[in-house]
Amino acid sequence: MYELIKKKSKNAKNDILSGITVAMALVPEAVAFAFVAGIDPIIGLYGAFMVGLITAVFGGRPGMISGATGALAVVMVSLISEGNSMIPGVENAGLQYLFATLVLMGLLQMAAGVLKLGKFIRLIPHPVMLGFVNGLAIVIFISQLGMFQVEGEWLAGESLYTMLGLVLLTMGIMYGLPKLTTKIPAGLVAIVVVSTLVILTGINTETVLSFVQSNGGSGIKGELPSFMVPQIPLTWETLKFIFPYALILAAIGLIESLMTLTLIDEITETRGSGNRECIAQGGANIVNGFFGGMGGCAMIGQSMINVNSGGRGRLSGVVAALMLLSFILFLSPAIEIVPIAALVGVMFMVVIGTFAWSSLRIIRKIPLSDAFVLILVSGVTVFFDLAIAVIFGVIVSSLVFAWENSTRIRARKIIKEDGTKVYEIWGPLFFGSIHAFNLKFSPADDPENIEIDFIDSKVSDHSGIEAINTIVNKYENLGKTVKLKHLSPDCQLLLNKANPKFQKIIITEIDDPRYFVMDDTVGIIE
Repeated sequence: MYELIKKKSKNAKNDILSGITVAMALVPEAVAFAFVAGIDPIIGLYGAFMVGLITAVFGGRPGMISGATGALAVVMVSLISEGNSMIPGVENAGLQYLFATLVLMGLLQMAAGVLKLGKFIRLIPHPVMLGFVNGLAIVIFISQLGMFQVEGEWLAGESLYTMLGLVLLTMGIMYGLPKLTTKIPAGLVAIVVVSTLVILTGINTETVLSFVQSNGGSGIKGELPSFMVPQIPLTWETLKFIFPYALILAAIGLIESLMTLTLIDEITETRGSGNRECIAQGGANIVNGFFGGMGGCAMIGQSMINVNSGGRGRLSGVVAALMLLSFILFLSPAIEIVPIAALVGVMFMVVIGTFAWSSLRIIRKIPLSDAFVLILVSGVTVFFDLAIAVIFGVIVSSLVFAWENSTRIRARKIIKEDGTKVYEIWGPLFFGSIHAFNLKFSPADDPENIEIDFIDSKVSDHSGIEAINTIVNKYENLGKTVKLKHLSPDCQLLLNKANPKFQKIIITEIDDPRYFVMDDTVGIIE
């Protein structure tokens, strides 16, 4: 493992310092998300450590940080609640069902990687990506507003002003320090400076310890996670209960991870492996299920902190995970005195860096449909869920694409010297364009001999093939002859399977220079 990390770490200093910064930011996030899921904070910390370490070493995107996330925690709430009612009288039954679900979730994610389903992330349009980062920036911002509350009440007076002052100081350091030097992560310096200021001056403000205690924990100190098999009945009823949750969690985790991977790819101008990330995420969640963690996936906020702090290698993720473990085992007194305001300030700078401000400038210049998708994905991400937002965005973009292409089918009509009428079809022939395709023909008014030339058209699906079959039958029912030219080999095969008569009407012996260009130096260009 050491050699693997060493080969991937070109700048160890930046990776180590960045990893320490990320580890500090992981603590309140893991605690908060564990609280959302209704479980002990130490389970969230265990989950963040195990997912973070395994994906850092084996994942498909060096520099990407994984841990416990809010998107998964929201689903876990219902799972744990229903699980508690499945075995009445058994304490923490819902938690045992959670661990079993994580194992199944991990298997599904590994299967997605083995089947190479990660490549489908390429189908996500750019407006969806912009909406994704904008929505996440807003979600991160809103999540930090909860830090300005104590027992459900908003801070006011001196407490509020103190919190705001420390947040602004943190943001000011992170903004100004890179202008002086980039050799050390600005986020780490800001946390250390603000923490020192609070300790030396005795400023009364919430710390990591008080935050954990207010969320039902006694602190972040714990022991090493130990192996355990989820204590649930191995029955068909159990599988029926946990499988839908496992499927939802696996989908959310993979979508969030692959979208984050793509974003980090763009920022670093490198390329990660989506399929490898799927396998690593799955393995990490299986380990969580057997070692008592809450599971997780990629975290865009912490990943942005890492990348912006100079952490680009696997070492940064490993350091973050190991530092988190050291906080749990040995350094809890040190990390528990860090002011929450310092961590909020770091996250606010992440919000500023994550939001695609260029989208505000170009939104009036891009097609209306793309602007709508961008806003839709942002809104759904904020009010519902990341996975739902991405699915909505892809569906709407696909429908818009299909509608626009359905109107692009054209037919140029030519009469040959022998009286044969030729329809030269241009544009894609698929389920959305078959209505327009049918309107191009006039079987009753056409001459006895017809040729339909598909050289500038692509028959894309079964609906297109059926449309061809239908139009041929119309002409033959009127006693007219139809010939088809320049159909692709796969289309010819499907038509011949549908009806052997097509072997007689498809013209195959055609040498057209537009299909292949031969060059002695480069070979065949299609």
